[in-house]
Amino acid sequence: MTGGEVAGILVAVFWAILVSFLAVALVRLAQTLKATTKLVADVTEQAVPLLADASATVRSAQTQLDRVDAIATDVQEVTSNASALSTTVASTFGGPLVKVAAFGYGVRRAVTRKDMPDRPSRRRVIVGRAVPSARRGKRKKD
Repeated sequence: MTGGEVAGILVAVFWAILVSFLAVALVRLAQTLKATTKLVADVTEQAVPLLADASATVRSAQTQLDRVDAIATDVQEVTSNASALSTTVASTFGGPLVKVAAFGYGVRRAVTRKDMPDRPSRRRVIVGRAVPSARRGKRKKD
């Protein structure tokens, strides 16, 4: 055996070991790709129903939001109608009720003054001096 033959045998053994390592690596890569394919298929099988449920939920939420929007619009209309009714009632009954109350107060004051003629007169201070209440009600006639 010559040196060239020994070198050829060494190169052949080296190539055989290298091819074996590459074959093992390719087999493992193929197994990994099969597992990944199976995992993707399983995720797809589970994700499709979940996406369908999520889509149905979003549609249901949109329907509910449309209903709430309609209710809010109705509440706004009722509020404006109540405000208009309140304004109408206040303008219709407010003035006459104030007049009736003022009339009742005036009558009550007149009746209580008639009943007590001996009541002492009150005095009022005008710019630092006292003025009897009898002068208070009188005005100068022009």
